[in-house]
Amino acid sequence: MSLTISDLVAQVAGSLAAAGIEGAPREARLLVAHVTGVPMARLTLEMGQAASSAHQEKLLPLVARRMAREPLSHLLGRRAFYAHDFKVTADTLDPRPETETLVSLALRAPFSRVLDLGTGSGAIAISLLAAREDTKGVATDVSDAALAVARENAETIGVADRLEFVRSDWFCEVSGEFDLIVSNPPYIALDEMSGLAPELAFEPRMALTDEGDGLAAYRAISAGAATHLSEGGRLMVEIGWTQGPAVAALFAAAGLQDVDILNDLDGRNRVVCGVNRQ
Repeated sequence: MSLTISDLVAQVAGSLAAAGIEGAPREARLLVAHVTGVPMARLTLEMGQAASSAHQEKLLPLVARRMAREPLSHLLGRRAFYAHDFKVTADTLDPRPETETLVSLALRAPFSRVLDLGTGSGAIAISLLAAREDTKGVATDVSDAALAVARENAETIGVADRLEFVRSDWFCEVSGEFDLIVSNPPYIALDEMSGLAPELAFEPRMALTDEGDGLAAYRAISAGAATHLSEGGRLMVEIGWTQGPAVAALFAAAGLQDVDILNDLDGRNRVVCGVNRQ
């Protein structure tokens, strides 16, 4: 008797669960939908359909990679973030749901020109421009490979004509003023790296840690922000949930006003915001 799509889902879910993968049933459905080409929204309706040997052959290496804790997004080649799917690779940080907090908070006030420092996949800048069709932006990264992924995402989502990409170490190659500067910089301290989920070993290390106390990026960003913020412009950065007071102090020391620590949907400190008032 031939295997059905339902059989494939059950087999994959069992393998992932045995490897300790949380959410194994959902991930199994995503992987099976990926290899069969059946949209997730229709997968339940197609469960009784026969699965081909080609589908099984495609699944085997993907399941093995996931059992080795390679991120699911790397296997699928995409990650849902805010209102769009983004291409992701091993050259970019996997955009996470908590980072959507930064996007949502940034959209609460008007802006016309945004700078995204350390853009990675481009998820933050692209989401902001897609939500505000009358805005333009600049996105920077030190990684050419990451910038290539971000450019592709900008093309796919339809904001490439409004988003400039610059290879830059923070503000080094940036010119001009912006009324919004955003960043999700590397904020994991070196002594915290060993306790991270194994999936993070597959992501670019320089996007995770500064190899120090986790605050180096905030020092650089806060020090250079005033030069690149227009009057009344906002600086908004994602933080680790314990870093709020330290980052807020850096903002205040740099002369930013109305410094605030904002929470994500779980009630944890997630974003620090400051305003340039000259």
